[in-house]
Amino acid sequence: MVAGGVGGARFLRGLTAAVPADEVVAIVNVGDDLTLHGLRICPDLDSITYWLGGVVHPEQQWGRADERSTVSEELRRFGTEAWFTLGDRDLATHLHRTSRLATGAPLSVVTDEIRRAFGVEVRLLPATDDPLETRIRTRDGRDLHFQEYWVRERAEPRVAEVVFAGAAAAEPAPGVVEALLDADAVLLAPSNPVVSVGPVLAVPAVAAALRATTAPVIGVSPVIGGRVVRGMADRLLPTVGAEVSAAGVAAHYGTLLDGWVVDTRDADAVASVSATGVRCVACPTLMDDVEVAAALARTCLELAEEVGR
Repeated sequence: MVAGGVGGARFLRGLTAAVPADEVVAIVNVGDDLTLHGLRICPDLDSITYWLGGVVHPEQQWGRADERSTVSEELRRFGTEAWFTLGDRDLATHLHRTSRLATGAPLSVVTDEIRRAFGVEVRLLPATDDPLETRIRTRDGRDLHFQEYWVRERAEPRVAEVVFAGAAAAEPAPGVVEALLDADAVLLAPSNPVVSVGPVLAVPAVAAALRATTAPVIGVSPVIGGRVVRGMADRLLPTVGAEVSAAGVAAHYGTLLDGWVVDTRDADAVASVSATGVRCVACPTLMDDVEVAAALARTCLELAEEVGR
């Protein structure tokens, strides 16, 4: 499975209710990762870990439950610009990661240590251990790290271009290519197609493995009724020439897809997507509870079995 962010975490929660968790491999976006206050922070890997580990903040849907931000508040005492708030419990994860990386351990090894510490059975693989950074070039001439654009600037600047710096030279993390080639089915989570799934596909050997795998590739639309469920995909899809619609995202993924799942509110897209040769079905996709997410996962797996035949 290729995933990133809250959409990926929520879908994985449903998938692990539908199939044994230890049979699932998630290849996770690292384009959002940043170094702040000397700490290496991996937002998507951590969000997925906290969701599957049952410790995610229930209202925010990211970060730790029962969290405080004492350290971030104290940093402001010293005049530090604390635009990216780090919770006290969350800091322990970043401290462990940073210290392990400093000893030479690759991100994939450290990620495995962290997910095991939280009792997560799903195997989590960063797309790459190499530097890869999502940059947002704005129409007013700035070049921002994705987190600067999303958190500090609140996604307000108009976007001219999205760049995956370092992706062309990046190699897949150990196990990523093998997971794609050996899979029974490859699922693209309803994550942001541009900045969550996009950085994963920007690693050349990952994209090549997706095209080479004999497993059916099934995607889930992150757009419901012409609107994104959360995030800023509606602002970024036009920058890559994609329409903000269920059919538009399917067209963006193009020939990677064998199957596409849309929400029942987008049932009118089924015929147009199917006409492109991609098998398309509609079902409820708003994953407000685990039962809906599990039913969605089962629909994806049944579609994979159908197109695989």
